[in-house]
Amino acid sequence: MEYSRILEAAERDRSAVTGFLQDIIRIKSLSCGEKAVAGRIAEEMRRLDFDEVRIDGFGNVIGRVGNGPRVIAMDAHIDTVDAGNPANWDIDPFAAVLKDGAVHGRGACDMKGAMASLVCGAKIIRQLGLARGLSVFITGTVMEEDCDGLCWQYILREKVIDPPPECVLIAEPTNMNICRGHRGRMEIEVTATGLSAHGSAPERGVNAVYRMAPIILDIEKLNQRLKHDDFLGKGTVTISHIRSTSPSLCAVADSCTIHLDRRLTAGETIESAMAEIEALPGVISAQTKARVLEYAQPAYTGLVYPTRKYYPTWALPENHAVLKTAIRAYGNLFASQPKVGKWTFSTNGVATMGMFGIPSFGLGPGNEICAHSPRESIPVDHLVKAAAFYAAFADDYAK
Repeated sequence: MEYSRILEAAERDRSAVTGFLQDIIRIKSLSCGEKAVAGRIAEEMRRLDFDEVRIDGFGNVIGRVGNGPRVIAMDAHIDTVDAGNPANWDIDPFAAVLKDGAVHGRGACDMKGAMASLVCGAKIIRQLGLARGLSVFITGTVMEEDCDGLCWQYILREKVIDPPPECVLIAEPTNMNICRGHRGRMEIEVTATGLSAHGSAPERGVNAVYRMAPIILDIEKLNQRLKHDDFLGKGTVTISHIRSTSPSLCAVADSCTIHLDRRLTAGETIESAMAEIEALPGVISAQTKARVLEYAQPAYTGLVYPTRKYYPTWALPENHAVLKTAIRAYGNLFASQPKVGKWTFSTNGVATMGMFGIPSFGLGPGNEICAHSPRESIPVDHLVKAAAFYAAFADDYAK
């Protein structure tokens, strides 16, 4: 059976996929600083004789196996968050320690492990002659931690992959199950203005912090009544940051700004979320301003590709052919059925499906609870199984 050959090939690469992951964990790659790790991944793709390897103008690594007219893509972002307080780690977060059957370190789970498995899976496709009629693109994308989906906005709008993929597999950690969507999100600022005065006579001014106080309470109440979806869960809003300005520490605050993290469930949009904020009694009373923030940071290539910080909700329908193919490939490969669910966090799917409507789903090695944790790790068994699945899915999709 083809599936047994795929599993055997993945098992033969156990040491290779582990070693490659350790290599790229040891290359620190925060958002906007992925140049060195992108180069290492491109080097590995070339060593394995990918049919095409390039780095686009935004810094994404693009590798292809196969020359067929139909196109699919499998994606892993190659940036990570920083390690945080070193005292919280039992090991050096960039040492890529192999211990107790798992690789430990920053990015092991989120999501350099997936990158290593994708490269290995593409090798299996090439080695066994699978996925005939397909061009399978493996994308190592940048700046996801800072601005999820921006990399794919660039890939699709600038026709880096042309024609665009028929479907995209997002390899974010799923604990080796299948995810078919997640809530969207957006970042909003609300600013209240006041009038400064000397702190010894505050009655002469208008304190912007006091004008903001009722808005803060309104937002707490708004969170309690936001929409619920049976699959994606409830929409949420929380204040994640607050700041004020004044001429000095002995003066009345003349402005106060809050930062909102808004998670969007099914049916919620940028328009509906902004309308809810603008309708709050405190906002109306204080005549405050609300705005969606913009992201405009330079990639490591120097390119600035601005976008609003709005990341749409998406969910692949349960009866979609792509999802059925993924479930079938999983069952045939592992002789068991996957759990099908959703991610708690956000992924590049906000662009591939949320913005561009390309059918997307996810299966990735590692458990998302390890993401951004000082105990981040990934089981080697997951690396091997994920590589096998990527090859099996591509072959089943081609058929």
